[in-house]
Formats: sequence, C-alpha cells, structure tokens
Amino acid sequence: MRIAHLIITTACISLSMICQAQTATVYTTAMANDTRYQKTIISPIKSEQPTEDKYSVYVDPLHHFQKYIGFGGAITDASAEVFAKLPKDAQEELLSAYFDKENGLAYNIIRSNIQSCDFSPYSYSYWEENDISLSSFSIEHDKQYRIPLIKKAIKSIGNGSIFYVAPWSPPLWMKDNRSIIRGGKLLPEYRQLWAECFVQFIKAYEAEGIKVWGLSTQNEPMATQTWESCIYTAQDECDFIKNNLGPTLKKNKLGDKKIIIWDHNRDLIYHRAATILNDPEAAKYVWGVGFHWYETWTKSPMYFENLRRVKESFPDKELIFTEGCVEKFDLNNINDWSIGERYGYSMINDFNCGTSAWTDWNILLDEKGGPNHVQNYCFAPIHGNTKTGKLMYTNSYYYIGHFSKFIKPGAVRIACASSRAELYCTAAMNPDKSIVVICMNKEDKEIEFSMQMRDKTYNCILPAHSISTTCIKK
Repeated sequence: MRIAHLIITTACISLSMICQAQTATVYTTAMANDTRYQKTIISPIKSEQPTEDKYSVYVDPLHHFQKYIGFGGAITDASAEVFAKLPKDAQEELLSAYFDKENGLAYNIIRSNIQSCDFSPYSYSYWEENDISLSSFSIEHDKQYRIPLIKKAIKSIGNGSIFYVAPWSPPLWMKDNRSIIRGGKLLPEYRQLWAECFVQFIKAYEAEGIKVWGLSTQNEPMATQTWESCIYTAQDECDFIKNNLGPTLKKNKLGDKKIIIWDHNRDLIYHRAATILNDPEAAKYVWGVGFHWYETWTKSPMYFENLRRVKESFPDKELIFTEGCVEKFDLNNINDWSIGERYGYSMINDFNCGTSAWTDWNILLDEKGGPNHVQNYCFAPIHGNTKTGKLMYTNSYYYIGHFSKFIKPGAVRIACASSRAELYCTAAMNPDKSIVVICMNKEDKEIEFSMQMRDKTYNCILPAHSISTTCIKK
C-alpha cells in the first residue's frame, strides 16, 4: 500500500510540475468594463478529441512559416509637429508608449516620407524648379520637426531599429501634369534623375545619423489624389527599378537598401508583384512587396487571399504592411471599439497570409486628426490634445499591442487553426521558443473555446468584442 501510495503521489507531483511549467499567461483587452491587458493564469489539462459542437483552436509548433521582422508606425511631418507642441512629460509618455520594450508597444520600425505628403503642413520639395544638376537639394525643412523626432525614436528603440521611406511624388517639374498633386506620371526623361534623387536623400539622412534600411518606389502608385501622388503602371515601376533605381543604388554603394514595390492596396497586389517579380532583371533588386488596407473604398472586404497568392508564387520575397488607418476622424468617436477591431482583424489575417512586418500610419495626430494640408483627417493610435497637452489613446493602440508587445523580432509564425469563422487566431514562436497565440472575438457574445497544443489543452474564454494574447513559455 505504501509503495502504491508513493507511486501515486510521485505521479501527481510530476503531473503538477509539468502543468505548472506549462501554465499559460493570458492578456485580455475587452470592450466590457474597459479592460486592457487583463492578466490571468490558466493551467493545461490533458487533450481530448475536440468535437464539432464546441469552439476550438489548434496550435502546431512543428510547422513554421515566415519570420517576423517587427512592428512600427510612421513619423510624418504631422506627427512631428504635434509632438513638438506637447509638453515634455507628454513627449516622454509618447516615446515610452510606442518604443519601450517592457511598458510600451516595443515598436522597432519607423516609416517616413520623402518630400511632402498629405500629412505635411503644405506641399514642398527638396529641389528647386528645373534643377537638373540637383545642386539645390536640401533637407532643412525636415530638420525642424521630423528629423529630431526620428532621432528620438531611434534612440528609444536602441539596437535593431529599422527606418524606411517612401516618396508621395517627384518634384512637379519631373511630371507630365506639372503638379505635385493629382497623380500625373514621372516623365521618362527624368527617371534616371529621380533615381539619383533617392541617393541624395538617403545619403543626407545617413549624414544625420539616421540609417536608411529600405525604401519603396512610390506610395500608392495607382491613386490620383488631391494630395501628393504619382502614377506608375506595373510596367513603369518594373522598368524604373530595373533600369534606374536598382542600378543607381548599387553604383552608389547603397545596394543593401531594401526596395519595396507596390506600397498600395491588396486588390491589385498580385498583378503588380507578378509583373515585376517575373522579370529577373527587376526582381533581383526587390526585397519585398508592401501593401495598404484601403481597398475597402469600393465597399469590398479586405482581399487577404491576394497576399497569400503573392507569397505562394514568390516565397523568396517578403510581405510588409506599410500603411493603414481608420479614416474620417471624429473626436466624438475616439473611443469607438470598431477602430481596434479593424486593426486586429487585419493583422491576424495579414500574418496568416505570410506578412513579415507591419507598419501603422501616423504614430501621433492632434485633436482634429491632423494637421493635414488637404483636410484628409484620420485616426491614429494616439492623439495629442494640443490645447490640454494630454494624450488620448484609441483602442487600436491596445489591439496593436496584443501583437507587438509579445511577438519578438526573429519570431516565426507557426500553424494555428480555428474551428469557427468568428474565432480569429494566429500564433508565433519567439526566438526563446515561447509560444504566443492571439485570438479575437468581434461578436456580441462571449466565446468559450479550447486551445490545444500537442497533448495539452487550455480552456479559454473570450468576452464579447475582445482580443487576447496567450503566452506559453518553453
């Protein structure tokens, strides 16, 4: 009896130790009671065959997909100007909120604009009219607000910061419509000169101590906008990269810069990718394909499957989300829960389709959703009230954090499958072998589900309109 009791006791202790070692920490953000990263600990039980009448998520760490590069946002002229207007304590709060690895979103990526964009105080250029010598080039405009904030952000990030840029338009005198706005096209005779402008910009920023990791050819190259814009057909962009931008960067010892194509919505992404990447002389210069989420302007859903097609066809190229925001800012709606849900829904699906890096739009805007020289106001994760000096957080800030705070650079996506369409999920394995599982519920009702991983099951609850991150240490 004593031996049997000892065996049973030992077995119980062993099982307890195993369960304790594999307890999961769950962080939940929910609309009800304004919950933010509420922490709970759950213990595993032995897995059983899931049944069709129950909600379940299966996580398989044995199957790996893309490697995560990181998360970030854009420092535009607008973000930098609002930052400069805030008191010092609010400035420090913002830097910590985004870049602190423990208490913030742990951002490691920054995007910015070459010359002006819609989120600039006005349209401007680094080059004077008809300056084919490029001798008038100057980034003095950027030194007032934008460069100082970029430097502060990079310092806050520390090692591993990534900075990339995109132009909204070449100088007006290089375009067929003689305007920096309303689309127009880069004149063929100025393609080489425009490529040399990229080199000037990169070298000038690097002289300021800001290392440029990469660049896109053109922001939204199929959009004719009331703000800075320029049209490139797929073949235009292919020829520009193949004949001008790629060779010019290489000639100037900048061949390590990552060239990102497309930088526009998911709807036409496959056509653009195929046109360029099926041309080996252009493809050799291209690092990856960037995309935005605004294809919904046609009242369509988000076209995630187009991302999957690109990744399947060109597995050696990366997918990077380069911009997204909720448009039509209204201060009365700053606490609208659907703002965060749009982020969570997009991020889960983008990652499940092969996306490696994710970059939000403006990191900071004011209480009007600007400044913006064409009144194209929108929401940001954080707004700075320039009248009170206080920061206002939308729930998109917290939804982003459910990914960026827990998925570390160098992590890999692992297989993760849900048994119900309304239970969204994705999973990753960090470099330290810990597992991160993100689940989201957009429904008006609570969802109870089992999370299975090999021989262990975790019984979980997602409140109505919530997102959770489950962390399981090795």
